[in-house]
Amino acid sequence: MAELTLISESPTGFRALIESALAHESGFIEIGIRQTEQRIQVFERRYAMKTADFLSRYEQDGLEETLDFAEWIGEFRLLERLREKMRTLRGIHFAN
Repeated sequence: MAELTLISESPTGFRALIESALAHESGFIEIGIRQTEQRIQVFERRYAMKTADFLSRYEQDGLEETLDFAEWIGEFRLLERLREKMRTLRGIHFAN
């Protein structure tokens, strides 16, 4: 567990400001997750294959290199990073 101490010269509103900023960032990440999931679904429909199956076949050199496949992999990796950021944000708690 990581711990962070923040000190403010302003005696009021500091915690609310931080909570608001975290909620705002969480909202942006949630939008990014939804948009990325939608782009992945387009690839899944286009190629009639779930992303897990695509990745397995791609990693075993069962598919040729195409721009679509590179984009699909990129979207999947972006989704993983966004979900990790969301887990991190949701794990933040105030000690006092």
